[in-house]
Amino acid sequence: MYRKTFLKINLDAIKFNLEAIQAVQKKKAIAVLKANAYGCGAKEISEVMVECGVEMIAVSSLDEAIAMRNFGYKNELLILGHVDPINIPILIQNNISTTAYSFNWVLEAVKQNCKNLKIHLKIETGMNRIGFTNLEELKQAYDLLSEAGCLIEGIFTHFACAESDEEKTLNQFSLFKKAYESLNHSFKWIHTDNSYASVSFKDSLTNACRIGIGLYGYQDNIALKPALSLYSQLFYVKQVHKDETIGYGATYTAKEDIDVGTMPIGYADGFIRANQGRNVYIDGQMCEVVGRICMDQTMIKLPSQIKEGSLVEIFGSHIPLEEMANDLNTIPYEIICLITSRVSRVYIKNNEVVKTENEYLDLSHHIR
Repeated sequence: MYRKTFLKINLDAIKFNLEAIQAVQKKKAIAVLKANAYGCGAKEISEVMVECGVEMIAVSSLDEAIAMRNFGYKNELLILGHVDPINIPILIQNNISTTAYSFNWVLEAVKQNCKNLKIHLKIETGMNRIGFTNLEELKQAYDLLSEAGCLIEGIFTHFACAESDEEKTLNQFSLFKKAYESLNHSFKWIHTDNSYASVSFKDSLTNACRIGIGLYGYQDNIALKPALSLYSQLFYVKQVHKDETIGYGATYTAKEDIDVGTMPIGYADGFIRANQGRNVYIDGQMCEVVGRICMDQTMIKLPSQIKEGSLVEIFGSHIPLEEMANDLNTIPYEIICLITSRVSRVYIKNNEVVKTENEYLDLSHHIR
């Protein structure tokens, strides 16, 4: 790591969070590692999941699933999103389960040789994203897949408001249960719960829960450990005089002589321009981001005693990620998924750095 801008990922906290949620739910865990494990590194997080005995990992696309296999992950693997039926041979060859979500998709799928294709049926219950909406079509699709030799191992839905609307969640579950009962099939995997519902929603039908953001400690219905923190470093400190402006568009004017520091992080790293005016944490003090955030650099108004080389916390133990998300009118998911690959990932285990990963440095062994 040559640039001191990094996302610190505490693997012990992730293990703790998984075990805490499972202790409440007491069901099989499906670890949702979409979008490169929410930007935290699918390879590294999957290794923790395997250590913890997780049987299945879920991803969003065939690209992500193949990447998991290339990483060496050998356990159960489910694609939650769309896969073009023309790629069914790749699914079978790599032992990847996929989602059947509509009658038209099934009609195209059975045109392929889909014997031994592992299928999870997605039921639409109120999210209105993907999923079977008609019980008659669901039954016809089930029959077609069975006749084609597919292995129909799972059935699931997705709650839209698990954290905010109990009545809607109960209604969704009722619709899901009706679809499940209409098929009279013994499913290996029956799952409705996301991270929040894994703790707050109880039922006797499902046997697995999908845990995503909860792995990183960002849900408020159970005591978890935040696993992520984002840092940069002041590399330059200078004085800006009264009435001078800072940044593109000259949007900030110094009302007096001030010290300003620059850190090597910008919107190309996922630190978006909406963070202008928010605080970062440096040497025990909150310091304001001044001027427009640049592609690669950000300026900060400093107390006079802060020096070059000081560590800057963007979110972490002093600035909770949830607070940052609230300030930006978004959710923790979005913030961490926006952190780009040029930000180094630093993995912590037993209070020690065990690995530093940066895609830009994959070929660094060629540089001396």
